[in-house]
This record gives sequence, structure tokens and C-alpha cells, in this order.
Amino acid sequence: MVDFNRFTLANGLRVLVHEDTTTPMAVLNILYDVGARDEDPEKTGFAHLFEHLMFGGSVNIPNYDEPLQRVGGENNAFTSNDITNYYITLPAENIETAFWLESDRMLNLAFSEKSLETQINVVSEEFKQRYLNQPYGDIWLKLRPLAYKKHAYRWATIGKELSHIEDAKMSDVKAFFNKHYNPQNAILVAGGNVKTEDVKKLAQKWFEPIPSGEKYNRNLAQEEQQTEARFETVKANVPLNAIYIAFKMPGRLSEDYYAFDLLSDILSGGKSSRLHNSLLKEQQLFSDINAYISSSLDPGLFIVEGKLVEGVSIESAEAAIWAELEKIKTQLVDADELTKVKNKVESVLVFSEMSLLDKAMNLAYYELLGDADILNQEAAKYLKVSAEDIQRISKETFDKNSSSTLYYLTEENA
Repeated sequence: MVDFNRFTLANGLRVLVHEDTTTPMAVLNILYDVGARDEDPEKTGFAHLFEHLMFGGSVNIPNYDEPLQRVGGENNAFTSNDITNYYITLPAENIETAFWLESDRMLNLAFSEKSLETQINVVSEEFKQRYLNQPYGDIWLKLRPLAYKKHAYRWATIGKELSHIEDAKMSDVKAFFNKHYNPQNAILVAGGNVKTEDVKKLAQKWFEPIPSGEKYNRNLAQEEQQTEARFETVKANVPLNAIYIAFKMPGRLSEDYYAFDLLSDILSGGKSSRLHNSLLKEQQLFSDINAYISSSLDPGLFIVEGKLVEGVSIESAEAAIWAELEKIKTQLVDADELTKVKNKVESVLVFSEMSLLDKAMNLAYYELLGDADILNQEAAKYLKVSAEDIQRISKETFDKNSSSTLYYLTEENA
């Protein structure tokens, strides 16, 4: 159980406070309700570029890291297709430094051509190293546009193509900042050895003077029902042939989300899971096999991916995956098997409540979902999932006509 208090500033900034007197530390976490899905299809990668730009200094604080290091603090950030999240951990007695730093860059980010050029180079290099020059690195650059035809999930967080980052203009960058980085599009969480009243005073002092900005109303094109199987073959300099099969699944707020999460664990959560047992150990078709979900806010993807053992044909490997999916559609999951994956999920949830930073990030994320208290109801929702639920969603989802399959072949096998 994660306790918290909540208030909203006059400019629309939502603030949550988690008091924990057992630690000398504090966390300040700011979630901005902007991700790669909010980008212009011709100017992608901006949400991630901003994650870097936000560390390039603000008008009153040219070097973001220096004052933070002086008070024993650390910071980082991450971007997804749905959100951008920034966090600072530091001794609780110095928390005002975190309020000062975060408020100044929300109000006065320094837009210098030098900073923009530097970060464009950094992100471009990341694009090349992680996505273009690494074996299987461009999977999401291929699989997303295969699975999505209309929704903005059709490009990865890094961007659709390198030129979008390289050609980023200062005017575009400023417009993106003004549209998304404002108090009413953000959720602030302060956690640790802090008191709600003190946090309220600090929030009012540092954040309330910031203009609320214009309200951004998201209106994204939604996918139509997929009725035909989609296929794409890629050949590249990779060590092993691989296969990726993607299915659509409901978004994060669906009641069925929990069943899908458990289903992915039944199929590939550990060495006793179905895909690992059958396809890797017994049949020895794959050297590596996984099933997982994208956990997207809008309808996401359920993915089965595997790297084949050398000499195994793509056809036999793919048929073996489908045989396992058919099994879970036609036979109810054993009670013990379901209990085992539920216990595992429950222990992960409990473990995530031990870290102060995890608690702060989770509170912000669940508040974005509609109510931070959803965090405290998660375990019960997983425990409620029945074997019948698993079978029902499997039948609804594992249909060849709604699958998108990417064959990733070694150059000699292509």
C-alpha cells in the first residue's frame, strides 16, 4: 500500500506527496503527458530529443548538473511512446534545489543553437549506434509500421528516420516545448522524508508562477480492425534467423490488460514457461524465445519473438509457435500454472513498492491513468484473472488474419 496526499496548483499542475520518514532521502519526479505518439509524422523523435534538451540548461541555470551535484543529488529521465519522465533523488534536506531546477527549466528552457546542435548530434549518434548499427537494432523501426497503419505508434520513440532529428529546426523545437511542457500537462510527485505542507509551500513558490499554457487535447487516428495477415522479410548481417509475430491487444486501462500480462508470463516467464520448455528445451528449435506486451496507453501489441537454432527452417519454427498458441486457445490453463505466474507478478509489485524512486514514478504514472490509487489495486486485479479469461483473450487475439510477422534473416539465408 502506497499512501499519498494530492493537491492541484492554480495553474493546473497536479502534485502528489508520499511521506516516508524511514529514509533521509527525497525524490522529485515530473511526468509530462507527452510521448512519441504526440509528434508530427514528418517530425518524429522530438519527445526523445527533448529529454536530452531539458538537460542543456535553463535561462537562470546554465549547467543543470552542477548545482545538483553540489547538494548530493542525481538525476535522469526516460521517454516512451506515451510519456516523458524526469526524476531527481537527493538528501531530503536539499529538496528545494530540485524544485528550483525543475521549475526553471519548465518556465525558461534555454533554447540556444549550440545546445540544439549538440543534442541533435548526441541523439543522431544514439540512433546510429543502437538502432542502425546493432544486430536486430532496427526491429521496432520495421515492426511498428507493419503492425500500425494509422496510429502514431507506427514509429519508435527514437523517431521514424534519422533525417527527422538531423533536420530539426529551432522553431519546431520551441513550438513542441510550448505545446507540451507546461504545468497543466505535468504531474509532480515528491516522495521521501518530506511533509505535505512543506511540499505545498515549495510547489506554490517555485511552480505556481509558471503560466498554465494552452490545454493540449489529444486526437489521434485510431487503427482499424486488421483482417489480413501481414508479412515482411528483412535480411541483414545478423548471427541467427529470427521471427517476430505481433498481435493487437487492448490499451493499458482495459480490464483485460491484466490477463494479457499474465498470458505473456505463462508463455515465456522463465525457464519453466511453455515456449521455453517446448520450443527451446524439448524441440530445440530456438536459441531464445520470448512473449511480452508493449503496455501502451492506447491499444498495444502482444509480441512473440525468437531467434532460431542454426539449420532450423523459418517455416518449422513459425509452425511450432502457432501450435503453442493454438494449445492455449483450446485448453484451459492449469490452476497451478496460473497461480505461479500470479505469485510472480505479486512479488514484482511488492518489490517495486520498496524503492522510493519506483513509488514516485508509479504514483505519477497511475495519476496519469486517472487516479494514483489504481496503484494500490493492481495486485487484486491480477489475482482476479481466471483460466477462462486467459482462454478467451487467446481465442480473440491469436488469429493469423490479425497478425503481423517479421522474418529477420541472416544474409546467407535470405
